[in-house]
Amino acid sequence: MANPVATDSLYEKRIIRKLQWRLIPFLFLLYVISFIDRANIGFAALTMNKDLGITSQQFGLVAGIFFFGYVLSGVPSNLMLHKFGAQVWIAGILIVWGMLALWMGLVHSVQQLYALRFLLGLAEGGYFPGVALYLTYWFRQREQAQCIALFLTGVPASSIIGAPLSGWILDRVHWMQWPSWRWLLILEAAPAIVFGIATYFVLPSRPAQAKFLREEERDWLRKELEQEEKAKREAKTIGTLQALGIPRVWHSGLIVFTSNCGVYMLAFWMPQLVRSSLGKSSNSAIGYLVMLPYIAGLVAMVFVSWSSDKRFERKFHTAIPAALAGTALAFLGSPHPVALTILLLSVAVAGMISIYGPAYSLPSELLAGPAVAAGLGLASSIANSAGFVGPYAAGWISQRTGSLYGSLAGAGISLFACAALALLLPGKKRTT
Repeated sequence: MANPVATDSLYEKRIIRKLQWRLIPFLFLLYVISFIDRANIGFAALTMNKDLGITSQQFGLVAGIFFFGYVLSGVPSNLMLHKFGAQVWIAGILIVWGMLALWMGLVHSVQQLYALRFLLGLAEGGYFPGVALYLTYWFRQREQAQCIALFLTGVPASSIIGAPLSGWILDRVHWMQWPSWRWLLILEAAPAIVFGIATYFVLPSRPAQAKFLREEERDWLRKELEQEEKAKREAKTIGTLQALGIPRVWHSGLIVFTSNCGVYMLAFWMPQLVRSSLGKSSNSAIGYLVMLPYIAGLVAMVFVSWSSDKRFERKFHTAIPAALAGTALAFLGSPHPVALTILLLSVAVAGMISIYGPAYSLPSELLAGPAVAAGLGLASSIANSAGFVGPYAAGWISQRTGSLYGSLAGAGISLFACAALALLLPGKKRTT
């Protein structure tokens, strides 16, 4: 006889809430560490570029070469995670990228920085697509956009935490007569190693290993996920290699790619942009100002993902934020007073990162089993190749024009393309 409690919507919500509170905060924390380790080079550049003689175009390559490695590792890393489990694979990813991030604080030439940034991307590239896959083991389609977005609030949170911290380190930490940018990279790398070890003991790979759930809760979750996967398989069986050729997977990847051209350009260049608006100022002041747009982004991200899941609608929840971000970036294509610059940056960041939840939920709506691993890995690899295009293009334009404003206008065009791609998504009626 079926358990009548299992049909109770309050019971269902309680299990989902328990899963979210147990898994998302830890994954969120790891992503904050991840994003700080990839983006703190933007703050290090405030003093590092002069010490190592790095030009604007070279710095664009330093920022962007990370994503050559990142893109290469997405699909194979996800397939390995699906095979060996998140507990082992994610722990290993963290420890390796932490060691590489620490070594970046010891470089003495731009060539060494190129090599370590590439290897850092190769190591770190499996983390985000791995978590996107991992969440499909625990949450149904109807919860995935919000869960991905809650996890990805690590993007704005990393700047809310990392920007003032990085500015403080640059101004105050000069131990052993080493330049402060070296300590910035070394100190902010250490948490990845510590939490990588913790991950092995804290993160269960599958619901069957979840000791924080009661047996009947594990059974309910297993049946719900099996029923959903069975429905997808019955609709159309898709193999792992076939998943790589599905237009919707490429479409969702391109949507985030066009947004990420702006996201990563701002992640690496915003400290220098704010300094140009402020004039002479402390690194700590720059850090606090860089933090503000990401606070707006965090609020927007949570609201848009919640609305997208509530309405089970992805198209307009992606297109409207992208268009708003493109408009803000277009206005940023010329100099403004610092207050207006921060306001426009806030609109741009909020629009760009709030599309993550709806866009990254698309592949898992179509695929099942290992095909989800391949599809999410491919979408993430396409999307994050923008991490090279955006920063390098910004450096190239800045070197030739003497300012970043032309780069911002170019990023605005990319966001309008993102909105157009989103509008090409087919509509989806909510099923009950």
